[in-house]
Amino acid sequence: MTFRCCAIGMLVLLFCSPLLAGQISHHRFASAVLGRDYPYTLYLPDGYRSAQQAYPAIYLLHGSFGDASDWVERGGLERTADRLIREGVIPPAVIVMPGSRSWWIDGYNEPARRAFFDDLIPHVEATWQVVPERAWRGVAGLSAGGYGSVNFALERPERFAAAAALSPASYHPLPPDDSSAWRHPAFLDAAGEFDVALWKARNYTAHLDAYLAGELVVPLYLSAGDRDVFNALHHTRLIYQALEPNQPYRITLETFSGGHTWRVWRASLPGALTWMFGFLEGPVPLERLTEAQAEAQAPTP
Repeated sequence: MTFRCCAIGMLVLLFCSPLLAGQISHHRFASAVLGRDYPYTLYLPDGYRSAQQAYPAIYLLHGSFGDASDWVERGGLERTADRLIREGVIPPAVIVMPGSRSWWIDGYNEPARRAFFDDLIPHVEATWQVVPERAWRGVAGLSAGGYGSVNFALERPERFAAAAALSPASYHPLPPDDSSAWRHPAFLDAAGEFDVALWKARNYTAHLDAYLAGELVVPLYLSAGDRDVFNALHHTRLIYQALEPNQPYRITLETFSGGHTWRVWRASLPGALTWMFGFLEGPVPLERLTEAQAEAQAPTP
């Protein structure tokens, strides 16, 4: 009898209470580095404007030839984030989905890496209620965005407390012949030729030695499909093997059934967010944001 009453009560709550739902919006701001507007899509958690809290921020990067809308329109980001927050798997968070014309590098077509660090992150932290500190900041991405997130985490570990790379296009030593990297303007020189030296200088292997020699570790979630046409699983395992001795229990690799597709990336996203929030801090009172902003703006002695 007691169980039946509890079950009825839960059903009443389920159907009579509004479900938590985040808000998606699209934004642009003037980027001094790019010399044009920088677009991004934003996920704000339910109650963002009324909760008087400052949130963690995840920067979620798209793939090659993608844009700032991909994770919402094709990746099911809103639905996944709403569900994980509603179930208490992850805390409420702000998720920033920037747009880039590059592979998240300073390439031939634009200085995307520099714009990300020098323009986007400062803009987000000045505009939205996110804590501007490492412990509240994570980066993730798929394919070329996974390439970017691995690079950012290894090159700037002082900026991120967690990272995730889904089918990262971090091919070593070179991309497969049919990879879009060979025709992407980020890597094409003035003659339209793929710059092998640039690829090697920008890939994660260029940051590896300095990262391994440093004191900071960025917990990293990796995933790939077992039928990936670019053999991303093999290249992802190389990343895992390079980092695991340095950070045991702070790196994981999930294998999914499928290829280099949105089906795999949608399946990977819940695990990626869950893993990252095992290391990221959750929301804090808004007063904490004011203190953090004041510290960030204080002159260096």
